[in-house]
Amino acid sequence: MPPQLLTGPWRTVARVLTEVFQPPVVVLVLLLISPAIEPGFPGTMWSGLLAAMFVCVLPLAYVLVMVKLGRITDHHVSDRRQRPVLLLMTLASVLVGLLVLHLLSGPVSVTVMVIALIGGIGVLAVVSAFWKMSGHASALAAAVVISVMMFGPEWLPLLLLVPAVGWSRLVLRAHTLPQVIAGSLFGGIVIAGLWWLLREWML
Repeated sequence: MPPQLLTGPWRTVARVLTEVFQPPVVVLVLLLISPAIEPGFPGTMWSGLLAAMFVCVLPLAYVLVMVKLGRITDHHVSDRRQRPVLLLMTLASVLVGLLVLHLLSGPVSVTVMVIALIGGIGVLAVVSAFWKMSGHASALAAAVVISVMMFGPEWLPLLLLVPAVGWSRLVLRAHTLPQVIAGSLFGGIVIAGLWWLLREWML
């Protein structure tokens, strides 16, 4: 990568991309639009918001508290050794969210999205114990591919966000190129593919 793309204003751009498209934000948006494939949307967005509380908001709040206490390095959890415990806690929160959605008879499409995310989080939890695959790339690639499958090919330009955010993680030296590529492929193929299979089976 040319040195001029690693310093100065480009580094500021990288920070902005990393913050705007961090996994909790991306997943929150994905959950909000997840009921769109069923009748009743946008009135059913409440269910996506409820799911986001358990999948995104509570885990992020936990991270911020742990950062404040000095037990986690930063809100991106840059130290991979700190990731497995966080991801396991997130899994527990997500399972509680699924139970609440079931009790409230939420749309099946939201449950489908949450289960697909559980699969992704579970794999990331295992991989993070050995290798720091990019969560940013994984979440964004999954969200973009799922959005295209939900709303059609006119959403394909969103795919440009994936290399842009991957570039930001490289500039900030949060990941290596293989980690970014692996995260992108995992999110775009495995998580999005799992969502598609669950949608075909459950809806």
